[in-house]
Amino acid sequence: MQQKHPAPLPIRRACWLALAGLFAAPAGHAQTTLPAITITAAETGAGARLPLDDVARTGTRLGLTARQTAATINIVDRDAIEASGARDTLETLQGAPGIIADATPGGGGNVSMRGFSSSQITQLFNGLDVAYIIAAHPVDSWLLDRVEVLGGASSFLFGQGAVGGAVNYISKLATRQPLQQDSLLRAASFGDYQVAHDVNGAIGGADSGHYARVAVSHQGIGGYVDRTDGRSFVLSASWLADLTPRLSHTLAYEYQAKDHQPYWGTPLLNPTTDARFNPDTRFKNYNAADGAYEQTVQWLRSLLEFRVSDQTTLSNTLYFYDAERDYRNVETYRFNAANSAVIRSATLAQKHGQSIVGDRVEAVHKGEILGLPTTWSFGVDLSRNTQTRYPTSLAAVVSTVDPVNFAPENFFQIPGVTPATNPDRDNRVWTRALYAENHTKLTSAWSLLSGLRAEHIKVDAVNHRAVNAANPAYFQRHWNPVTGRLGLMYEFSPGANAYVTGSTAADPPSGILSTANFGSVQDWDLTSGRQVEVGSKFDFLDGRGNATVAAYKIVRKNLAMPDPANPAVSIPVGQQSSRGIELQAGIRLSPAWSLRGDLALVDARYDTFMQTVGVVAVSRAGNTPTYVPDRVANLHLGWNITPAWTVAAELRNVSARWGNVENTQRFPGYTLLGASLSWKLDRSSTLVLRGRNLGDEFYVASGSTQPRIGEPRAFELSLRSTY
Repeated sequence: MQQKHPAPLPIRRACWLALAGLFAAPAGHAQTTLPAITITAAETGAGARLPLDDVARTGTRLGLTARQTAATINIVDRDAIEASGARDTLETLQGAPGIIADATPGGGGNVSMRGFSSSQITQLFNGLDVAYIIAAHPVDSWLLDRVEVLGGASSFLFGQGAVGGAVNYISKLATRQPLQQDSLLRAASFGDYQVAHDVNGAIGGADSGHYARVAVSHQGIGGYVDRTDGRSFVLSASWLADLTPRLSHTLAYEYQAKDHQPYWGTPLLNPTTDARFNPDTRFKNYNAADGAYEQTVQWLRSLLEFRVSDQTTLSNTLYFYDAERDYRNVETYRFNAANSAVIRSATLAQKHGQSIVGDRVEAVHKGEILGLPTTWSFGVDLSRNTQTRYPTSLAAVVSTVDPVNFAPENFFQIPGVTPATNPDRDNRVWTRALYAENHTKLTSAWSLLSGLRAEHIKVDAVNHRAVNAANPAYFQRHWNPVTGRLGLMYEFSPGANAYVTGSTAADPPSGILSTANFGSVQDWDLTSGRQVEVGSKFDFLDGRGNATVAAYKIVRKNLAMPDPANPAVSIPVGQQSSRGIELQAGIRLSPAWSLRGDLALVDARYDTFMQTVGVVAVSRAGNTPTYVPDRVANLHLGWNITPAWTVAAELRNVSARWGNVENTQRFPGYTLLGASLSWKLDRSSTLVLRGRNLGDEFYVASGSTQPRIGEPRAFELSLRSTY
């Protein structure tokens, strides 16, 4: 951490030097960490209120605010990201109600909300769907301008998927403003550190009509588990050009590179249904000595906007995505029957090559229908998503080792292991979609929101491996889902409303289309998801506080499950549902005190579901899906002690979860306490000391027989300068 920046005051120079030599946590690991759980600091002052009056790009394409949209939309803006100290994209989600997330190595960014998880939650990047859960592997949050979360079925906006909701990571872009720079230095427990810079402003003179922005960040990751060190580098660059008074163009490029040694989890003692750990294995990593997850991602976007008139705007988004991923790991560990040794197996070398090219044309028009104010949005979306995977695996046992004292081998020292060079399948997903939305003010108090999307989806795959009935040389499938939304809102007083809305979704019955095999699609239709939601958004205490409340029910039909008459064959007749309530509020208690909190309660279950046990199909109807907590709650408290000093604290509570479909393995709930102390050194610089999981809670972040243990107590010191 030798990077230097101008420092007009001696105190700032001293703080930069102090950061450069900040401690790392003791190697003995007397503590615990969760990448997906952020211990956030409370916002203070006016920022304690929820951002209900911000335009929400994820809820509609009509330019409505979160308050005006008849649906649950949660916005985690840049100020909230900074206040929470969120280090990556998944950690930012902890600022939204009802969400838990973890970065499982083989599953990317696994998000759970409203009773659904994994691929039933669409994760978008600037409104674009990569359609692959591993593509949501967490990256540095420095690139983000904000994160928006839309609750419930929402395929009508972004295409197939999004049964439980949609998450949209929105990147920083060049803006029309004078030169501004933002720097961050961070050092933390376990040897973690970060150096980041962001610059935005006019180029070629203040009246040139050209603006540029460059954000860059490097993170070093020490890891709270043995041998989980890594590093990441991200870069975003954008150029905004006002070509004419009505025509503007933004060219945006992003580069993301990450290389780290994965932690695949900690084996449970037998019997695994008791969910017991050997405490001496808390920080042990049973992966290969040089286990690896490497990722390089590039995004290129061309954003053209033409303001035809004050009422009509046309836009075009042309985009290209390219990703290369590389795994080299020993991924499965279990205790022997006597719980005296750990058996290591499941060697996998895997490469992914994925590319997406697409174009989206949209028009937004404001006018009248029968004298009623109305806004229309129309769009055409075309894309091709291509992915080739190169798996080479060995199921055999690699070694049986002492649980505490062992010396793992390097990956390519394992007998029979070869590089991943033989392709499995080429999957191509072609999508053509037409969509429309409308918002009409029926009266001064009543408004109607509607949306409809019609898609044509084609999947074709070429098999490069052995050909048999289950893996033909080539297969192709077509779907034509139509999804929509209809919502009615009543504004019963200024700043307060109530609404009811219904929406639908469609997604694959099993797996993900970009990696689907013949057995997971066959001749089946897509699943159908339906949601009904009622809610309210309102201000209170003369505008010092605001709140939202929503109740919903979601039903997903046509899940693939074993045929009770022939368990070796799958049929799409399963059903899953959830119902719940979400509440959140933010209030400025006084000029010095602020309070913000949320509570999400959900009852999720399999209504019709069969599981193959040996050669028998067993019903799991009535059971709760894995990884789904009944309750998630957050509480943030902020206190401005003086204009220069601020204290903040957070409490996060997650209820117990089931680790298996049988609901015989239960992981207890947990409560995390975090706090921060901020010192404003001068007008531009702030020093923050932050503590995460201060109670050193031992908890499971995700997983089943080999769960990932969450982050222990950790501290960090950061210096932020904006000038």
